Amino acid sequence: MIQKPKGTYDVYGEKGSTILYIENVLRALMDRYNYEYVRTPHFESSELFHRAVGETTDIVTKETYDFLDRGERKMTLRPEGTAGVIRSFIENKMYARDILPVKTWYYGPMYRYERPQAGRFREFYQFGVEVFGSESAMADAEVISIPVHLYKILGLKNVKVKINSLGDTASREKYREALIQHFEPHIGELCGDCKERFKKNPLRILDCKIDHDLEVMKSAPKTIDYLNEESKKHFEEVQKYLKAMNIEYEINPKIVRGLDYYTHTVFEVEAAVEGFGAQNVLCGGGRYNNLVKNIGDKDVAGVGFALGMERLLTALEYEHIAFGSSALDVYVVPFEDTKEEALALVQFLRLNGFKVDTDYMNKNMKANFKQADKMHASFVVLLGSEEVKTGILTVKNNHTKEEYKIEKEELIAFLDEKLVEDCHCEECECDNE
Repeated sequence: MIQKPKGTYDVYGEKGSTILYIENVLRALMDRYNYEYVRTPHFESSELFHRAVGETTDIVTKETYDFLDRGERKMTLRPEGTAGVIRSFIENKMYARDILPVKTWYYGPMYRYERPQAGRFREFYQFGVEVFGSESAMADAEVISIPVHLYKILGLKNVKVKINSLGDTASREKYREALIQHFEPHIGELCGDCKERFKKNPLRILDCKIDHDLEVMKSAPKTIDYLNEESKKHFEEVQKYLKAMNIEYEINPKIVRGLDYYTHTVFEVEAAVEGFGAQNVLCGGGRYNNLVKNIGDKDVAGVGFALGMERLLTALEYEHIAFGSSALDVYVVPFEDTKEEALALVQFLRLNGFKVDTDYMNKNMKANFKQADKMHASFVVLLGSEEVKTGILTVKNNHTKEEYKIEKEELIAFLDEKLVEDCHCEECECDNE
């Protein structure tokens, strides 16, 4: 039997309903924030990710899916979303718009060849936002507010925001020199990867998953101790705006993020969910004022974040939060000689906005009522030859078992009224007032 590739998964059933619900929430939330949707190719020139993500990151050195196309061009399945969005921003001259900043969001599959584990796959879905053209700390705070808002909508309660600052280019270079001085006497204690990182980008050492418990790691210099006055001011303003939006946060000097392009603000949002384990970071991001220039020739500031759908689904599962209902508004029970009319009625109700199904397996009456119960149908419509002849339908409330005789022309108004009566709006997500 052919099976799915290692590190991938199928979506169906309740998980499918939950994902669709979350995707709809994402679309509505981004509309509320006035962000525009951007979609980029699933594969791009390999050079794009080497420039953007960084030559020293594990993503580029170990995890990308690289291939040569038939024109012998080096291509890579996208391992993250930011690089492609920036390439699109430059190529489509979005920087020339009259209204700035340009605020965008994306959602789609990404690919990394890494060891699969709980909540981590080789094909995974990522939602993210990118804001171009503003150096204001207000933009940083707004970007941080989006995942916080999202998790609140979805019902996650134990969410924590943790922030840090890497400072501007000058501050980051000063910090780099401090790291070199700190790690050089202990280079022999570090793993092979960290020895290479020491030569190319010592900041990457702090993100090591092997050496993180070493004493030399715990005593490493902190980024915020090497910020110049301009960088300190920016970080203070970010905190001021977060407080203005009533977003609680903690300063965590250990956050450096796993990509080379960040400057100034970096942040992570964690979920203190029982059973979630140490890998409890739901999303992360920050400011990248030099990245657009590194990829193209435009010196445009940027800030953004990304979150993985799989990690979010795991958190929701541990919190016993589920979305999406398979319940029907109406189940139509056809008789042997009324199947054509039954299918016409099903289509009529669907075109009027109801969630409807019927029997396609030639079940008897008793089995049809069991099917309606399994589908959690609110109402059952019986359509026998007498109902077809008279135009008066037999409608049963599947919860109260009350039975009604309704003229077909009045069925829509009847269902509209009764479905509202049966709805407990404080418990559901409908639009009823």
